[in-house]
Amino acid sequence: MSVNTLFFFLFGAAGIGFALAVITRRNPVASALWMIGYFLALAGLYLTLQASLIAVMQVLIYAGAIMVLVIFVIMLLNLGNPEQLRERFNPRVGLASALGALLVLQFLVFLLSRPTGYTAPSPKASEIGSPENLGQVLFTDYLFPFEAVSLLLLAAVVGAVVLAKRKLEP
Repeated sequence: MSVNTLFFFLFGAAGIGFALAVITRRNPVASALWMIGYFLALAGLYLTLQASLIAVMQVLIYAGAIMVLVIFVIMLLNLGNPEQLRERFNPRVGLASALGALLVLQFLVFLLSRPTGYTAPSPKASEIGSPENLGQVLFTDYLFPFEAVSLLLLAAVVGAVVLAKRKLEP
């Protein structure tokens, strides 16, 4: 097993751990901070796949700017008393946990029963992830989805401000 493969699996396991921490925290700010760790693990995965530009963009845009925006929106919403937000026991939680455990078991059986077929990245991988090639594809073939995502983010910020202005009743 090469060092690159070892780091790939290490960052993958860290990403899974961070993702579990994101969905298990009750405090939304703590959950957002764990999401930053997930984004950093994802950037590490991109580095192992020789996509250094995408890794840097992941850190700058998602772990930096987007998470500042998310934490700002969480603070802007001012959720108030956490006891009012707590859900009572629901049998669906037990069912979801059982189905999640079954899914993990299926993944383990699948991974242990067959070889993964993982090979080293293509020699052209560094060429494909270059800023010139990425910019060419992004602003020609994917210009409309790129602009649509920017409008979606703008709508999300406006929606968060509208939600923050309404009065919560005690």
